Amino acid sequence: MQTEQTMISVGKGSQGMCGLLPSMAMRHGLIAGATGTGKTVTLKVLAEGFSKLGVPVFLVDFKGDVSSMAKAGSMNEKLAARLTENGIDPDSFDFAGFPVRFWDVFGENGIPVRAKISDLGPDLLARLLALTPAQTGVLNIIFRVADDRGWQLIDLKDLKAMAGYVSDHRKELQNDYGTISSASAGAIVRAVLALENQGAESFFLEPDLNIRDWFTQNGGLGTINLLEASRLGQNPLLYSTFLLWMLSELYEALPEAGALDKPKLVFFFDEAHMIFDGAPKALRDKILQVVRLIRSKGVSVWFITQNPSDLDDEVLSQLQNRIQHALHAYTPADQKKLKAAAAGFRPNPQLDTLAELSALKTGQALVSFLDENGAPLPVEKVTVLPPRSSFDALSTEEIRSLEASDPMMVYYEKAVDNYSAYEALEDESEKELQAKAEEEKRIQAEKEEAAARKQAEKEEAAARKQAEKEAAAAAKAEQKRQEARSKALSSSVKRASKSAARSIGRDVGKSITRGILGSDNSTAKKAAGNFAGNLLGDLIGGLFR
Repeated sequence: MQTEQTMISVGKGSQGMCGLLPSMAMRHGLIAGATGTGKTVTLKVLAEGFSKLGVPVFLVDFKGDVSSMAKAGSMNEKLAARLTENGIDPDSFDFAGFPVRFWDVFGENGIPVRAKISDLGPDLLARLLALTPAQTGVLNIIFRVADDRGWQLIDLKDLKAMAGYVSDHRKELQNDYGTISSASAGAIVRAVLALENQGAESFFLEPDLNIRDWFTQNGGLGTINLLEASRLGQNPLLYSTFLLWMLSELYEALPEAGALDKPKLVFFFDEAHMIFDGAPKALRDKILQVVRLIRSKGVSVWFITQNPSDLDDEVLSQLQNRIQHALHAYTPADQKKLKAAAAGFRPNPQLDTLAELSALKTGQALVSFLDENGAPLPVEKVTVLPPRSSFDALSTEEIRSLEASDPMMVYYEKAVDNYSAYEALEDESEKELQAKAEEEKRIQAEKEEAAARKQAEKEEAAARKQAEKEAAAAAKAEQKRQEARSKALSSSVKRASKSAARSIGRDVGKSITRGILGSDNSTAKKAAGNFAGNLLGDLIGGLFR
């Protein structure tokens, strides 16, 4: 039995007040029980206890009923009876509200919770999306290409744009990064669309959450960070994505802490069966890794579910602080689970654990915490204390009023679409289009220049041909002129020669006639001389035709 001064009181048993030593909280815990048996009240009592110690709390709220911790409770007959049963004077019980900060992945009922694609990394993202080895290889190439080019992967449109880029440029990239299958790139886009369909575009944005913003206090009380998950719970793939990111981020961000007198942060996962029911293997592996190792970093993890069998055995074996509310066993399978739950406690000779499990009343539980040496205490039946906060959930208006006064809302409220891979690829595409346009312009200019050159050559050839034609015509005309001149000259020479020959022939003929007929000048001799001269002249002139 722990002493009240050094523990978080949970309820009263036969041996007095029963509670959890803060130094043993890093051994993690389980709150289980059927619907309506009081699990939420127990969760609130523990969360309030950690807050009073100045320990921040993170709590996933699927039903919306945990928001009531933000305001003080009030006394009623039922609470008074519960306090009296625990040996507490109702008049001495101080009701109180606690500092609650509301978060919401969708930003509807709380400060938006956002992350970057690069925070998950290719390996976790591939396992989350259940990609094949070939598809995982392409996803690794996508991340590597983006990193080599200095392009940030922030949101889903970055991832889709990069998938399209590596597919379109696979031939030029494969020498440096290996074979890239366009089918694998397409499969990645389809897997991303499944995330988009569950609203993941609201989660993968900036400003991304600095997880250390959950490690805050308010007036000496640890802040209770409440994740509103009524809508998130309807989108199991997105919920798994959020948990995988959160656990990875938390584990990587925190240094080793060693032994502490109280946790740095306590996580409560309500409706824990949702985490393991059909969850991707990547999430199961990460949860197991975190549960095993994160205790050394000062973080306590608690799972709240209906039956311990809802959790993986490897995870269940790490939960050494246990609070078990009533379980119902109506079938052989239920009875088997009941026996398994009873076997998870250290036996108490004065208590029939198996019998008590199905007979517990609402607000009663079987409890086993660790002592100061880390050994489990014998199971004990307790009546759980009432919370100091209200049972009435806050209205939407009350939540928004608290948000409005929260300085973190100012920082995280508006999403910012910073320059990232998508915008870089748009610029790249614009440059490619501009380069293509310039190349087309250059080619067109070369075509026009070639056409102009061809036209000039054609015109030059035509001009040369025309000049040659004109020159040939001129030469032909000149030749004709020369021939005409030569012909005219020849004709003139011939006429002159003929005339001279005739003259000479006449003279010769006359001389011959005188020689034959004598030299007297009788009319007969003159006529015979003229006749002979003309005849000989014509004969000689005929030789010059």
